[in-house]
Amino acid sequence: MPELPDVVVYLEALTRHVVGQRLERLKLFSPFLLRSVDPPIDILNGRMVRAVRRVGKRIVLVFDPPAGDDDLFLVLHLMIAGRLRWREPGKKPGMGPKLILASFQFPNGTLFFTEASSKKRASMQLVRGEAALRAIDPGGIEPLDASAREFHDAITRENHTLKRALTDPHIFSGIGNAYSDEILHAARLSPMKLSRSLTDEESQRLYEATRATLAAWVDRLRQDVAGGFPEKVTAFRDEMAVHGRFKQPCPVCGLPVQRIVYAANECNYCARCQTGGKLLADRSLSRLLKDDWPKSIDEM
Repeated sequence: MPELPDVVVYLEALTRHVVGQRLERLKLFSPFLLRSVDPPIDILNGRMVRAVRRVGKRIVLVFDPPAGDDDLFLVLHLMIAGRLRWREPGKKPGMGPKLILASFQFPNGTLFFTEASSKKRASMQLVRGEAALRAIDPGGIEPLDASAREFHDAITRENHTLKRALTDPHIFSGIGNAYSDEILHAARLSPMKLSRSLTDEESQRLYEATRATLAAWVDRLRQDVAGGFPEKVTAFRDEMAVHGRFKQPCPVCGLPVQRIVYAANECNYCARCQTGGKLLADRSLSRLLKDDWPKSIDEM
């Protein structure tokens, strides 16, 4: 799922390509995409995109409203497999028609909303007014804007594992599975450590690692796009330290990256750098192996 760095770069590209442009035609190709009824989606045809915004991992296109009415906000939630593609006038989409959920035709090109999944999790909804937009916001604080005290208060408000706390949209805005792994590795903290057990030094270390990791990835993705439009948005990148790198060497200590698999997700970490050499129990494998489950990286 695109997270804060990816969404920020999407917003910058959308600002360059569609802000100030009039939407000539919005066409829906999937009946599952639109999750709202009022206002009707056709009201956007002929209206100008005034701005773009981010609400957590959601992308918001702000349209000029009808005279005397509230602003219109088109909220795009890409979920796991949703992506945005931009094509200049006359250029073919370059993707299978079954992947296209919607198209937005502007004078200077077409924006395609695609999803490479049959589960149809991506969504779009049109809301009217700031109050309706706020109702969609889970309310997590912005990690790049928060002070160290605000960060500490947010993460210790409830006693969760650090992995869960970082990825909870009610606590932090825009952090998901991929960048939480990278943040915790940079902070040298176990993903299973409870948030209220953080010392002041650990809390400060996590705060600095969060800001540094997200900012560095925003800069890196900006360089990749180079003023164009993001085409290779993925949660798995070769430059990442641990996420998606199970069994590959940790870039700090060289030992193989470990993982915990749970539900539809997995958590990647380095046992030496983050857990003092202790292997965290994978629910399925540890249950299968029982006493044979190794307790440390050395034992393994």
